[in-house]
Parts: sequence; C-alpha cells; structure tokens
Amino acid sequence: MPAAFLTPGSSSFMDFLGDHSPDLLPGKRVLPPLQGAVEAPHGTTIVATTFPGGVVLAGDRRATMGNMIAQRDIEKVFPADEYSAVGIAGTAGLAVEMVKLFQLELEHFEKVEGVQLSLEGKANRLSTMIRSNLGMAMQGLAVVPLFAGYDIDREKGRIFSYDVTGGRSEERGYAATGSGSIFARGAMKKLYREDLTEQQATTLVIQALYDAADDDSATGGPDVARRIYPIVTVITDEGFRRLTEAETSETARSILEGRLSQPDGPRAALL
Repeated sequence: MPAAFLTPGSSSFMDFLGDHSPDLLPGKRVLPPLQGAVEAPHGTTIVATTFPGGVVLAGDRRATMGNMIAQRDIEKVFPADEYSAVGIAGTAGLAVEMVKLFQLELEHFEKVEGVQLSLEGKANRLSTMIRSNLGMAMQGLAVVPLFAGYDIDREKGRIFSYDVTGGRSEERGYAATGSGSIFARGAMKKLYREDLTEQQATTLVIQALYDAADDDSATGGPDVARRIYPIVTVITDEGFRRLTEAETSETARSILEGRLSQPDGPRAALL
C-alpha cells in the first residue's frame, strides 16, 4: 500500500484526493472543447420540510434529457450519513458522483477525528464540493443539491439550499430545488405549519411534488401503473429512515383519490 495511505494527514478526504490523485476529483477533470449544448440526463425536483423532531426530504423519480424522459425511476435522495441526507437536482451523473464523494468525505472525517462533523460543518463541506464543480457548471453541467439533517446539538431538523457557485443558505420551514421548485414551493407555502406531525410532513412533500408535476413536464408525479412513487426520507434523533414503497404508495394513492374531487389539491384554511 502506498505510504500516503499510512501517513496521518488532513481529515478531509477531498484534500487527500487533491494531493495524491487530483484527476479523480470531478472539478479537476479536463473536458473536451465545448461544441454546442451538452445533452445529459438531468434530475429535477427535490423538496424538504421540517417538523417538530426532524425533517423530511423527498424527490420525484423522473430524469429528463432535453424534451425527452431519460429515466422514469431514478433515485435522487441519498443518505449522507446517519443523521443527514442529500437530494440532487442538475446533471444526474455528476450529482450522484458528488454524493458518493460527500459520503466518503464525512466517513473519512469521522474515522480520522473520532467524532462526527456538526450539521453546520457538513453543510459547509458540501458547499466546498459544489464550488469545485463551478467550471463544469459554466458548461451546463451544474449540480444544485438540497441538504437536510437532524442537528443533534440544537435538537431539530434543518435544511440547507445551494446555488451553482456553492453559496449556501439555511431555509426556514421548507425548501425546494430543481425545475419544478417554484410550483412545489408554492404548494408548501400554503400547507406548511410549524406543528406538523411526521405523517403530515410526508403528506405535504408528496402533495408538493404532485403540484410540481402538474405544471412542470420535467417532474414526474406518482405513477400508479408502473408503481413508481417519490422517494421520501425522514431524519430524526433516531437517524435516517427511508419510507418503504408500501408507506409511500399508501400516501400517494390517498392524495390521488383526493385530487379526483379537488384537482388543484387542498387549500389552506382561511382565518
């Protein structure tokens, strides 16, 4: 084994990789000369909302390439570690690779330092990774994730959004990213309350994804015929949990039934 692997160094796996194999970092790769628009599968809408005791992060299953559906059942929400998760929007291949690198980054830090990064620290590390991809983003290969997790120190769920330059913002209550985010955010804005239960929060994010799919062709709604439903994850003080297909399909089917009488979905009560 090379000596570099046996020598104490930085707690950052990205720094280690940058020193010894920089060509493996996504942002360091040499791309061929740009000739026209780059056509690659893109992931779209990701949503998140907090509730007392945790946070819910969810995503639709559609990937598009131009005006074509590239994949109907892509996975866009992944655990980052035991208490956090990432939802990806943007160039699908690069986004998945970035998530895997982020998972290694957090695992490497924990092994070297003997403790987990704080949620704030995790959000900052992801910001650095997105910034390193700026060159590709300028060529149309952008990655814009949504990061959510349970903050053990503050004992609550938190959500962080990003722009293509790595700029980070903490969102209050709910957030969305991707092509259908404007419609999903509008749905969450009218339905969100600070006292949501976990079940109500999961229903809210699926309602928001349904509204996004209703107005954005790049976002896929619940597909009952193919049994393809959104990926919904819950993060609490007990850790990361992905809802089973049975749990997600039950909520999605109840929403679809409700839409038969109210096609535009539920409305917030007027006071």
